[in-house]
Amino acid sequence: MYSVRPDEQAAIKKNAAEINATVTTVAHDFTPADISSLKGADVLCLAQHGAIGTAEDYAKLAAIGIKHIALRITGYDIIDLKAAQANGIKVTNVPAYSPRSVGEMTLTHAMVLLRHLNESKARMLQGDFSWGGLEADEIHTLTVGIIGVGKIGSAVARLFDALGATIIANDPIHRPELSDILTYVDKDTLLKTADIVTVHTPLDDTTHHLIDADAFAKMKNTAIFLNCARGPISDTGALINALETKQIAAAGIDSIEDENGIFGDNLKGQDVPNPRLLKLLQMPNVSVSPHMAFYTKPAVENMVAIAFHDADVIAQGQISEHEVTA
Repeated sequence: MYSVRPDEQAAIKKNAAEINATVTTVAHDFTPADISSLKGADVLCLAQHGAIGTAEDYAKLAAIGIKHIALRITGYDIIDLKAAQANGIKVTNVPAYSPRSVGEMTLTHAMVLLRHLNESKARMLQGDFSWGGLEADEIHTLTVGIIGVGKIGSAVARLFDALGATIIANDPIHRPELSDILTYVDKDTLLKTADIVTVHTPLDDTTHHLIDADAFAKMKNTAIFLNCARGPISDTGALINALETKQIAAAGIDSIEDENGIFGDNLKGQDVPNPRLLKLLQMPNVSVSPHMAFYTKPAVENMVAIAFHDADVIAQGQISEHEVTA
């Protein structure tokens, strides 16, 4: 198991005992240089955002005995699924470790921005405790547009609905169980109508820069944009331009392009190698969290438990419901 954090150790020990598995944990991200150390292992368990290697590396993994790559995260864009499949390696992910955790972070960013908490804090640090310019809307008066209404998007919809918002959504799959709380619309209508636009799609070739300059230009100039999914779903340069030119009012992000090696790490006293992130951090109308929307106790426990369950299922020759294929 790679990229293992201290907070995962208890869950790892518990789940390993339940399926009688021998586990070796490593703190750093997996790289091809680690392949030789995997001799004797059947499963490679990962939780990272950097690609794991080339097609040749997958052949090496298979040759050394790896039969299954178990991701204890949702995103599987780091995996070359065709290479894994060609080498007989099963791949699983954790699609629903805790939709509520990401949903609550999405709501948190929305509230911080709606109530101008960043701006008011910056003023107070300068001794300005006045109210001018800080008047806020209330969520029940707003329309929230959700792009991607899977398990996480559904949780987001239910949270905003509980606060009285009007919910519109865009997704190729229409879920009948949500018919009482949202209305499906096309993407352009959502972008033009919503007061809050939030994305909850997976990251793949079809969603890379799904929110680009054209999308930002269609949003209201009072709109708030939220990305608690994956950074490259939105074009960071276009986002900064939309904020600087007041095409949109504010943004909340939990993930950003080129975050690998930054979010999740302690870089205190070091240069942060992402100038666009630094620019966003300086903007009072931007709320940033370091890809920690998932990071709750229930989510951590579930991510480990589901990864171990999938390893056990596949080891027994069965098919995991979480298997992803090319």
